[in-house]
Formats: sequence, structure tokens, C-alpha cells
Amino acid sequence: VGWALARGEIADEVVLFDIIEDKPQGKGLDMKEATPIVGADCKIYGSNNYEDIAGSSIVVVTAGLPRKPGMDRMDLLTKNIAIAIQVAENIKRYAPDAFIIWVANPVDVLTYTAFIKTGFASHKVMGMAGILDTARYRSFISMEANVSVKDILAMVLGGHGDSMVPLVGHTSVGGIPLKEFLPQDKIDAIVQRTKTGGGEIVKLLKTGSAYYAPGKAVAEMVRAILKDQKRVLPVIAHFSGQYGFSNIFAGAPCIIGKGGVEKILEIELSDADKEAYRISLQHVKDGIESAKQYIN
Repeated sequence: VGWALARGEIADEVVLFDIIEDKPQGKGLDMKEATPIVGADCKIYGSNNYEDIAGSSIVVVTAGLPRKPGMDRMDLLTKNIAIAIQVAENIKRYAPDAFIIWVANPVDVLTYTAFIKTGFASHKVMGMAGILDTARYRSFISMEANVSVKDILAMVLGGHGDSMVPLVGHTSVGGIPLKEFLPQDKIDAIVQRTKTGGGEIVKLLKTGSAYYAPGKAVAEMVRAILKDQKRVLPVIAHFSGQYGFSNIFAGAPCIIGKGGVEKILEIELSDADKEAYRISLQHVKDGIESAKQYIN
């Protein structure tokens, strides 16, 4: 994430924080030494001191235990909630005016945890998932249909897990419906691969999880806020009655600008997508309800 922000000159200053002594300092120095090569003017350094996040406009949180092969995102629940609580309390103390973008899994639950523990306004707390899931969906379509990713318009909503909902009915290639390029069985296979895309990478890597795509996805969110771009992006946002759900954080189509999550868009969905989205949102709600005993 830090390198994506620095290389793209999205932020003027990037602070890498980690509790592991010297690790963020080494990472930060390595990245700084790369900036002359790529021609990026950005201050970037590491710290083990929460005080160094003071004055941050945006805090991106990747802190948490990574998945291992065979684990799903919810397997990380109790351990990562404890980490999330500690991080959220320090953000509240040292960067009370910041926007929060949560990345660590289970991201829906942990974004909710950050919202509760900081007490920040809901529009200032969000999670990264939909941009990443959509990028995977678009990549798989490109690979299967042999078309440029630049021409694929798509969106993935709902929970960041096996219940996520690629909106097939809203997917097009150069404005042409996806069904004109691929048969239904191929589309179904792409949808399923998208839902398990993170696990596929975890299985291949053996240790750790996805790195490049999540970093670029976060950078898109940060850019949209700092540049007030009014981007329409799928992000994990706070529901207050939209699509029939309240007091949950889940993937939704949002307008992202200098106000953070400025609006959740309630779009018309096909009957199939509407039902799949309802199921996914209910799955997220159930996960948050089961996690409240560890949050409160």
C-alpha cells in the first residue's frame, strides 16, 4: 500500500507503522531509495511509535494475522478483532480527524469494530474489498474472453467472502453485455473463481496473501478522497437503511470524495442479483452479530 501511494504521488507523506522493531524503518528506507528511480516525490518512512501517525489525513490498516491455506477469512475473527481494537483506540488517540480504510480480514467485521471503537462518523470509516474483488472479476473475464481489461465495466458487492455478488447483469465489455462474449457456464465459472480469488492466491503462495492488487485498490480509494474525485466505487460502507439493512458495514456502490463515503447508491438489480445481495448482506450481519461479544 505504501509503495502504491508513494509511486503514484497520491500522498505527499507516507508513514509505515508496525509493532515489529525496525521492520517499517527498513521498508520505508527501501521505498524512499526507489523514489528517484521512478521519479516520485514523496516523503516515506517507518515507525514503531503510534505518535507518528498524528495529523494523518487517512489511516490505512492492514494489521492482522494473514490467512493460511485452508483457512477462510472468518477463521481469523477473534485474534484479529483484538488487534483491531488496539489499533482503533490508537487511531482515535493520535489521529482523531483521519479517515480510516480497513484492509485486514475479516474486513467487514473489523471495519465495524473500528467504527465502534473510534466513535468516528460513519462516512469516515470504510473498508477495502469491492475494488479488489472487482479487479479479480475483470481479470478473469479478460483472460477467458480474450479482451482488454480496460473495456470491462463491472462491480462486485456484498460481503468480502464466498457470498460476494459479482453483478453479472451490470457487466459489459465496451458497453456490450457480457453474455455476448461468453456462454453462461463460463460466466458461472468466473463468478465462482472471483468468490474464491483470495483463497486461490493464498494456496499458491503457501504463506501470506495477496499484495499487489490490494495495494493498488487502496490507492484508488485514497486518491478519490484526497483529490475529491467523486468516484463511484464498491467499498465497504455503513448501511443506514439502504437495501433494507442498517448498522452493518458491507460492500456497496458508493460515491467517494473529500467527504469519504459521500453516498451509498441504491441501484436497480435483477431479481437474481437482488436475492444474492440480500443473502450476502444477511451473512455479513450475522457475522457482525456473532462478533459483538468480542468487540464490546
